[in-house]
Amino acid sequence: MPKAEEIVNVMEIEKALERTKSRPPGKIHEILNKALRMKGLSLEEVAYLLNADHPNFVDRMLETAAKIKEKIYGERMVFFAPLYVSSHCVNDCEYCGFHKRNNAPRKKLTQDEIRSQVKTLEKMGHKRLLVEFGEDPVNNDIDYIVDSIKTIYDTKIRKGEIRRVNVNVAATSVEDYKKLKEVGIGTYQLFQETYHRETYEKLHCGPKADYERQLFAHDRAFEAGIDDVGLGVLFGLYDYRFEVMALVSHAQYLDSTYGVGPHTFSVPRWQPSETVEWNKPLVNISDYELLKIIAILRMAVPYTGMIISTRESPDLRAKAFKVGISQTSAASRTSPGGYTKDSGLSQFDLSDHRSLDDVMLSILKQGLLPSFCTACYREERTGKAFMDLAKPGNIHHLCRPNALLTFKEYLEDYASPQVKKLGEKIISKYLENIDKEKVRVETEERLSRIEKGERDIYF
Repeated sequence: MPKAEEIVNVMEIEKALERTKSRPPGKIHEILNKALRMKGLSLEEVAYLLNADHPNFVDRMLETAAKIKEKIYGERMVFFAPLYVSSHCVNDCEYCGFHKRNNAPRKKLTQDEIRSQVKTLEKMGHKRLLVEFGEDPVNNDIDYIVDSIKTIYDTKIRKGEIRRVNVNVAATSVEDYKKLKEVGIGTYQLFQETYHRETYEKLHCGPKADYERQLFAHDRAFEAGIDDVGLGVLFGLYDYRFEVMALVSHAQYLDSTYGVGPHTFSVPRWQPSETVEWNKPLVNISDYELLKIIAILRMAVPYTGMIISTRESPDLRAKAFKVGISQTSAASRTSPGGYTKDSGLSQFDLSDHRSLDDVMLSILKQGLLPSFCTACYREERTGKAFMDLAKPGNIHHLCRPNALLTFKEYLEDYASPQVKKLGEKIISKYLENIDKEKVRVETEERLSRIEKGERDIYF
């Protein structure tokens, strides 16, 4: 097992942030020009950008990141929904609505209740879920988690089905990760919350208080054969400059150690919850600073997908989609059973309460292409195979056709008349943008098959 310093070298990060405070304009321009080559940035270069807070510099970062996002991920926006399965938790994390000392009633979904939640999500049009469980070895043991994932995959209604289940569960053992691998999960997602050890240990009580157990979780997942992982920070717990440096450092460590960097970064900001005593984050992160964070991460690790959730407002989400976000949740609920009724205890409050169809309409007006694609996971284009396509920017040759096909399904099965009308125009636009004629013709033929009732066609 590596040492923590191999993943997050605190002294190196702090020295780099101190060295780069001078921020010579020529240096910033040089780094932004390098970023456009889409090969990533060094920690020193990231530090220069983090310290560059003049609006002119930040605006150039946003513009540069938008160009990189366009080149690698293009117009696509991948959609998913979180599914909270159990609020039972043995940890007492200061920022979380599920913290142990909260005496509010807990909820653990039965398999029948999971089916009901999944059917509701399928009726909306969702194809991808992120399942969430509190850490509780009695109520949420690995067998319950595995059974819940099986239930999700097995639950189908009319033309609706969940084709990919990503998982956010507590750091666990290699043996348990192997069970998650066997049941066919997509991405294993786990946030460090904060990479600053002193802050981490102050905010956590229970098994999760073990900083290194959390930090090395992805290594154990790789050992178990899971080659698709997601990293993240809960911004607002500590200085965002340190957190971004540590997040990039963690990504570089995974890439150099396993040849596979993170599939996703998540950039949540702390949000209040009824049962959390704080009424504001420990460190305030403005909307502008969050956009700067997203831009720097897009430049530093250009191949990695980036996720923003319904924690953020519709207006901010729209701006983030342009700057670097490639995946987003929609119509979310953060309590077990929340998709069918008000089930009480939520992990945190939401800022975007729109329906999936309303979000669709909004991003179509931005000129974006919604995607529910799950093809890479079922074609085993994960880990190194995915990175070999994503790093040189070639993933769009597969992603654009698959996005068109999955969005066509949504238009045929779930869309409101307004979304369908605008959506067909978006499909026509991006169909013409497929640069390989053979693929374009084949995509057009498959779109016609979907119109006639066929489903789940992909490249």
